Amino acid sequence: MRRLGIAVVLILSAVGCAANAAAPKQQPINHVGLATRVFHPSAPRNWRGAQEQDLRCTIWYPAADTAVEVKQTIGPPDAPLFESGMASPQAAFAPSLSPFPLILLSHGSGGSSEQMAWLGTALAKAGYIAVAVDHPGNNSHEPYTPEGFALWWERATDLSEVLDGMLADKEFARHIDDSRIAAAGYSIGGFTVLELAGAQTDINEFFDLCGTKTDTPRPDVDTTICHIPEMRTMGSVDDILKAVRKTSRESLARSGESYLDPRIKAVFGIAPALGFTFTEDSLHAIQLPVEIVAGSADRIAPPRENADYIRSYIHGARETVLPKVTHYTFLDTCTAEGKQKLEAYCTDVVDRDTIHTQVSAQAIKFFNRALRM
Repeated sequence: MRRLGIAVVLILSAVGCAANAAAPKQQPINHVGLATRVFHPSAPRNWRGAQEQDLRCTIWYPAADTAVEVKQTIGPPDAPLFESGMASPQAAFAPSLSPFPLILLSHGSGGSSEQMAWLGTALAKAGYIAVAVDHPGNNSHEPYTPEGFALWWERATDLSEVLDGMLADKEFARHIDDSRIAAAGYSIGGFTVLELAGAQTDINEFFDLCGTKTDTPRPDVDTTICHIPEMRTMGSVDDILKAVRKTSRESLARSGESYLDPRIKAVFGIAPALGFTFTEDSLHAIQLPVEIVAGSADRIAPPRENADYIRSYIHGARETVLPKVTHYTFLDTCTAEGKQKLEAYCTDVVDRDTIHTQVSAQAIKFFNRALRM
């Protein structure tokens, strides 16, 4: 009997070790490393009229205790406009017995990868590698293009190609657990990551609502969404559509295709935009864990036409609507200079840092659960 008891203990111990090996627990991380990458996909594709033909990325990752973090900002060094967290450029990785899960990040229309720093740094502290990409033709580092705004379904391919690059990168690949990959995005970036989960687009929903030639006005939808500030130099929606028809007929023709990436295991959407252009059937078919956060005072991506609509058609999706939060509350925190020069992007009724902390914690809890952290 004593030998049997010892055998049972050994078996249970082995099972426990196997379970731990399958779902390793990451230790709390105190420091954040910062790196950049430029990926050069080999296959030719539509770059949405962008001047840059590469995918520029910002990466936050768990760093060793020896890392020395410094303040990061966006804008001119002598007069920055946004604060983008604390990080240690090119720091050594935190030691770990197991590789880290990876989160792809997608910025809002006309934004940049650095604008996801408030979430990227929090994810790195929680034991994740977070990588954000500058979407060609639609980022603040280069001139905007009509195609960058109008061919929004193409953005999902950017994230899939960045994932290819990260998994092949000689420095990062060995630190990535390729079985635990997820995505998070803000505004049109929220739309982008939902595409990776299988959501598909009906562009007629947008052009029928926002085009000036439509004969069927939609009083049930807030048309503020047709005139976002970042598009003010692009002309009318009809002007944009006319321009892209000349350059991008192939892309327009495949706008309704699926951009599902089976490597993505969960999706977190922050104030997702253009949600009403997703087809009901494609949302019904999504099997991944999905969580959404939106602001009740959001006029750019009102919850009713976006977050509410998306959540209502995805089985098991969760949604949180934060009171008094606007669309731009989910940008990085503005400096005093930023508040003076970019009032429209920097005015909040709520405390932006508090909202960032709350939403980051929610995202981390969601990914921990979905990826078995």
